[in-house]
Amino acid sequence: MLIVFAATLAARVGMPVPASPLLVVAGGLAEAGSLSWPAATLVSIVANVIGDGVWFQAGRRHGHRVMRLLCRISLSPDSCVRQSETLIVRWGGSSLIAAKFVPGVSVVAAPMAGALHMPWLRFLGFELVAAAVWTLLFLGLGAVFSNQIQQVLDVMASTGMVATALLVLLLAAVIGVRYWRRRSALSEAAMARISVDELHELMRDGREPLIIDVRSDASASIDARRIPGAIAIPLKDIDARARELQRDRDVVLYCNCPNEVSAARAARLLAAHGIVRARPLAGGLDAWVAAGRPLNEDASAAAIAHTA
Repeated sequence: MLIVFAATLAARVGMPVPASPLLVVAGGLAEAGSLSWPAATLVSIVANVIGDGVWFQAGRRHGHRVMRLLCRISLSPDSCVRQSETLIVRWGGSSLIAAKFVPGVSVVAAPMAGALHMPWLRFLGFELVAAAVWTLLFLGLGAVFSNQIQQVLDVMASTGMVATALLVLLLAAVIGVRYWRRRSALSEAAMARISVDELHELMRDGREPLIIDVRSDASASIDARRIPGAIAIPLKDIDARARELQRDRDVVLYCNCPNEVSAARAARLLAAHGIVRARPLAGGLDAWVAAGRPLNEDASAAAIAHTA
């Protein structure tokens, strides 16, 4: 039971631990009478609630700072945060159930819900349901295939170190694939940037660059800071609205995502429409803030947070 609890808790706090397969094995052992069904169910649900509850409270208390931390440690930062925003904003508390089954998103969903100010009781209600569904599904799969699982365990017991090595290789392969995907995303984002000082100089000299905040509505509601004069066009709307933008004007795009991935994607979309003077802001909104440049607060964006 301690292994089930520890692995589930580790997975919930973001460690690359294969908790789902372990729970399937636990279901097989419970069906064979080697483990207690109620105990396995209880420890898994408790581990889920504790792990997600810690991240939820961190999101409520620290908002965009926690999301930035998750972006830095995640192997797929841009996609997991955007997927979490979409789930939370569209489905509210029920999104916590779906998020359990989406790799990467399962870790980000709880702090995202907290940062969007979901009420504690609402979070706990949906979290308990989500934890129970996730736990019972994988325990049930283990029960259905208990005979096969027992055979696999017998083989592993007889092969000893060979089986352990295979498990380690499997875990390394999972991490390797996710790391490769992240490197691919970074390669896609490779392009010329404009520095904070260069942007400030353009603004100071009256050359009026068009500044576009490409963050999603949910992301902007978590962090309402905005560069003065910036207009909000989320990444998903860039392609549709490109024809509205002037082609002979400097365009600066920014986000608060790692390596300016969203801003770089937006710049590439604009370049495809003939807007070749579009560049991401190096370091994004965080670099602008760190340099002590002026900010505006978008008070209206906070309304989205209270709909989650």
